[in-house]
Amino acid sequence: MRTICIVIPVYNEEENLPVLHERLVKALSDVKDLDYRILLVDDHSSDATPEVIRKLAAGDPRVETIRLSRNSGSHVACVAGIDHGDADMLMIMAADLQDPPELIPEMVRRHAEGWQIVWAVREQREGESFFTLAASQVFYWLMNRISDVKFAPKGADFLLADRRVVKAFRQMPERNISVFAAFAWLGFKQVSVPYVKKSRHAGVSKWSVAKKIKLAIDSFVGFSYLPLRFISVLGVCSATAGLLWAMEVLVSRLLGFTWTSGFASIMMAILIMGGLQLVMLGVLGEYLWRVLEESRRRPRYFVENAFSAHEHPGSERK
Repeated sequence: MRTICIVIPVYNEEENLPVLHERLVKALSDVKDLDYRILLVDDHSSDATPEVIRKLAAGDPRVETIRLSRNSGSHVACVAGIDHGDADMLMIMAADLQDPPELIPEMVRRHAEGWQIVWAVREQREGESFFTLAASQVFYWLMNRISDVKFAPKGADFLLADRRVVKAFRQMPERNISVFAAFAWLGFKQVSVPYVKKSRHAGVSKWSVAKKIKLAIDSFVGFSYLPLRFISVLGVCSATAGLLWAMEVLVSRLLGFTWTSGFASIMMAILIMGGLQLVMLGVLGEYLWRVLEESRRRPRYFVENAFSAHEHPGSERK
C-alpha cells in the first residue's frame, strides 16, 4: 500500500482547520490503496489553533502535529514538516483552503504514472487585488528569466513529491530557503495539474508585503547570480560614461571651446553615482548576509513539542 504525508504549515488558522480536515478525509477516502498522514506544523500560533489541532488529532489517529518554538515563517514550517514526514509521497499545501483538497486524487494518479513532482498550477486566483496579481506575475516572469528556476507563469505553491525528491531536498541546508523554488530547481520528472485558486475560507492572509519582499529576495539571491553580474555591467557602463565625458571635456579645452560646469550638473552626477553605489552595496550585502547565516550553522527551527493520537491523548513528544 502506498503512503502519503500531507504537510500543512499552520499559523492562526483555528477557523479553517476543521473544514480543511473534513475535506481532506473525504478527498483521500476516494483513493484506493493509500494510507495517509496529515502533519500539521504549527508555526507558533497565538490563537486557539493548538487546541483545535489537539482535538483533531485526538479524534483522528492519522493527524499529527509539531509546534515550532517561535514563529519562523511558512517556508521554515514546510522544511520542518519535510524533515519529519516519512512516506512514499509528500505533499505540501496551505491551510486556508485556497488549495482544494479535492485535487489530491488527481495528483496522486499523476504520480502513479511515473511523475516524481506533481505541481498544482493555478490558472486563476480569486479574491486577489490587481496589485497582488501584477506583483506575482512580475516575480514569476523575472524568476523564469534571470534564475536557474522555471515556474509556471502564474506560479505554484501546492505540490506532491515522491520519496527520492524529498531525500534530495533534505540535502539542501540553506537557512533562507524558498521551498518551492528549491523543488523546481531539483529537476526530476515534473508535471502540472491546473486548478483555480480560491479565496480564503476564513481569516486573513499572514503574508505581509515585507514577507513577500523577503521571499522574493531569498529566491533571487538563492538561485541567480545575475544581480552580481548586473553590478559588474553597471560599473563598466558607469566607468565608460565617465571616461567619455572626460575626453569630451579635454577635447573641448584643447580646441578652445568654453566648457562651464554648473552646480546642478555636478550634483546630479554625484547623486546618481551615490545612489548606484548604495544599490550595489545593498545587493552585495544581501549575498554577504546569507553567507554569514550559513557560516553560523544555526538550526533552521526548534520543535517546542509534538503530539500524535498514536500515543496517549495526554502525552507529548519532547
